[in-house]
Amino acid sequence: MMRSPHSYAAVVRRRGGALMVREEEMVDPRVGAKAWPLVRGITTLVEALKLGSRCLRFSAEVYEQDLEAEEKAGGARPKSGGPSTLAALSLSIIALVTADPESPPPTSGKDGGAGKSLFTLLTVLFAIGLFVALPQAFAEGTSRVFKLGLDVRDPRFQVITGAAKLLIVVGYMLAIRRMPEIYRVFQYHGAEHKAIHAYEAGQELVVANARSKTTLHPRCGTTFLVMVAMVSILVFTAIGPLLPQLGLGKLGDNLLFFLMKLPFLPFIAAITFEIQRALARWGKGPLALLLYPGFLVQKITTIEPDDSQLEVALAALRSALVREQGRATAQGDSTFDGFEALNEARPAA
Repeated sequence: MMRSPHSYAAVVRRRGGALMVREEEMVDPRVGAKAWPLVRGITTLVEALKLGSRCLRFSAEVYEQDLEAEEKAGGARPKSGGPSTLAALSLSIIALVTADPESPPPTSGKDGGAGKSLFTLLTVLFAIGLFVALPQAFAEGTSRVFKLGLDVRDPRFQVITGAAKLLIVVGYMLAIRRMPEIYRVFQYHGAEHKAIHAYEAGQELVVANARSKTTLHPRCGTTFLVMVAMVSILVFTAIGPLLPQLGLGKLGDNLLFFLMKLPFLPFIAAITFEIQRALARWGKGPLALLLYPGFLVQKITTIEPDDSQLEVALAALRSALVREQGRATAQGDSTFDGFEALNEARPAA
């Protein structure tokens, strides 16, 4: 999936080799209140989760359609036809780590009914439990096991929580990378970065130019997630002493502090967005070191793609750019016989 200021394009390859393009006009996020510092970080995060999830569902639906067509034609249906429960619950997280935080998606569009909204809520709760509640529980457990006697207001408690959060992020990414469906998503994630690097280098959008590029990119959603963990250490260390002494005991203090953290999550996302945006643009020399933890985790969430996957990423980027330049106005879905056919229909400017 690729996003330009006024449109987006998602491309999937059908089992017959054809490329199916889904494209849609979008509201320019660079104007109005959504472009204000801090506000843009929150809106970008929320909307990136929505569009990323929609594109992943689009890909899964086309995959299911092709399987059903093969089945009706007399072919055997593969055993791994649908996503696993863990892969399904990870939808929002995968949408985030494979997103470009500087490229927010549209505010309009069909997101599905109440069932999909409930499922999205479940995936968000799963993410909060994994990356907010579990690290705090780990810190409390570490304090008890090693008899440290740390209070939730103690800065050392927040350092342990932040370290646990980073370990969980890395462990979680390593675990889901082993699932075949997620492995392919991470290959396409690498292909997207290579295509963007070719574009930013001013090169023609062809496989030969994208193949040699790195799969790492400073604006990647994976780097955003890692930086959120680091920024949260500072923010929660600052608000920890503000937790009132109500005599609730360890369990009560932990529950109260967990609830106290939730309203700060959008604030942390907004700050992190601005920091990552500044580092991606001006982070040279020693400042570039701040991006390295994110690059290390990107080595998990991006995998070297093959040429057919590069074609899909390049097709999405080319489609988004052609629409941005006003040379195409199609809405909805269209299908091309392959990458060459798409290039002929949508030549570079």
